Amino acid sequence: MSSLLPDPIPSIAEDCRISFEFFPPKTEKMETQLWDTVETLAPLKPSFVSVTYGAGGSTRERTHRLVRKMITDKGLTAAAHLTCVGASRRDIDDVVDGYHAAGVRHIVALRGDPPEGEADYTPHAGGYRNAADLVAGIRSRYDDMEISVAAYPERHPMSPSLVADLDNLKAKIDAGANRAITQFFFNVDDYFRFRDHCDSYGIHVPIVPGILPVSNFASLKRFAALSGATVPTWLGHLFEGLDARPSTRQLIAASVAIRQVEALYADGVRDFHFYTLNRAELSYAICHMLGRRPEESSHD
Repeated sequence: MSSLLPDPIPSIAEDCRISFEFFPPKTEKMETQLWDTVETLAPLKPSFVSVTYGAGGSTRERTHRLVRKMITDKGLTAAAHLTCVGASRRDIDDVVDGYHAAGVRHIVALRGDPPEGEADYTPHAGGYRNAADLVAGIRSRYDDMEISVAAYPERHPMSPSLVADLDNLKAKIDAGANRAITQFFFNVDDYFRFRDHCDSYGIHVPIVPGILPVSNFASLKRFAALSGATVPTWLGHLFEGLDARPSTRQLIAASVAIRQVEALYADGVRDFHFYTLNRAELSYAICHMLGRRPEESSHD
């Protein structure tokens, strides 16, 4: 008799690297949730975790504190996001020096969004002009600093063309970045096309796919509108009628993300970056299904 079940999901545990992104919490309750999330995900042994940086450096101190605590108290390799917006070159250099002194050896270097109420980005007088300039500044100070930068499989919303996007990404890599982490996406073919374009452009660093498990579809649409990411029609259909069914939404979200990771893995991808939104269960479930387990719970 043939089995009614498909072949088991192949384990990605042994040859893949995972990373998680968090953001600085605004309230005491949110801070408790963040550290609960970190405690849950840390045993999965991520290659690194990253902490975002508010617009115009608005969360600078909180980002610094969280990154330092993740390193010293949790034993994690933590990366700090850093932007060019609203700060002089000297101010940014001081932040980089402070991170290095605190043991941070990985920075996610970003241009940053225009301040609220401004449509266009204008470099700070005497500041770094863009992300490539920021990367060059960091690299000139520290050879031992890992530097990640952003990439956009569907084009940055403020970029005039794919060519301009690729020119900008290559400038960041040539300035000394080690890898690019993509904006979230849902059609894996968009990622594969972008990866091929990067290769043809001479961009040969890892292009790490950013995976966003969808916990709230309404919030996803807002994120996508800001980032230029496409929300496929089929994804909207999957979440129709589930506003009052959070458990069902989580099951569907995990299924979608697992299928994404499997398709990417089948085509050679071995690095995955999860946008956790400071919630553990979806990212943990996805990693568990794909074979990533805490060492104490793994079995031969």
